[in-house]
Amino acid sequence: MIDSHCHVDSDQFDGDRDAVIARALAVGVTTMLAIGTGEGPPDLDAAIRLADAHACFLATVGVHPHSALRVEPATYPALSELARHPKCVAIGEIGLDYHYDFAPRNVQQEVFVRHLKMARELGLPVVIHTREAWADTMAILREHWDPALGGIFHCFSEGVAEAEEALAMNFCFGFGGVVTYPKAEKLRDAASFVPLDRILLETDAPYLAPVPFRGKRNEPAYVVETAKRLAALRGVTVSELDELTTANFRRVFSAKLEQFQ
Repeated sequence: MIDSHCHVDSDQFDGDRDAVIARALAVGVTTMLAIGTGEGPPDLDAAIRLADAHACFLATVGVHPHSALRVEPATYPALSELARHPKCVAIGEIGLDYHYDFAPRNVQQEVFVRHLKMARELGLPVVIHTREAWADTMAILREHWDPALGGIFHCFSEGVAEAEEALAMNFCFGFGGVVTYPKAEKLRDAASFVPLDRILLETDAPYLAPVPFRGKRNEPAYVVETAKRLAALRGVTVSELDELTTANFRRVFSAKLEQFQ
């Protein structure tokens, strides 16, 4: 099983990171994708460091929209160089967040576009974060992104109509703990609608722990609970969902994963 989105570099894991990783491996999570946000610039290689230290990790690099104000001209060439690391498989997480607006929206948009340009130049997929910014996110993607390169809408939280838009642009969908929450019917409708070959499992650890761990620190081992809920929703076994989502992960990130085969 693969956790396609986690932040195990977070200081929330400083006291027991090795134990967290061991628990994930013990329940069959063989691969974890460390998302390269860290604390934002100038700390750009947090996920790379984790991937270098642990064979079970791959990495991405990118600046989260929350940190868009911290981007400097030197940030982009530094990210581009990091993206050439053999275990870096994507640019992300990048996008727009209008819920918190920690950075002005025009700055978020500029940084998002620059990341998309960099990903195109490198031939890498992207991991998208969008919160209360769907229309602007899609408008920017339609203008500045090459669907052939693929990517993931991380922690997808929209409905069927939005899923159709993203499918038309060749995106996959990361489903995490939120799909287990009692009031998330709209999201479960989308998770039932999305083709099985576009679904990925994720935790977003340490955030958004699934039921029955909701309210606690999330960790990659808990991706199994999300897999159980999604499998029941789609009428497949957990083993079948594991095989499907693993194949989807390998396809999305094939540009780099071929180096490990």
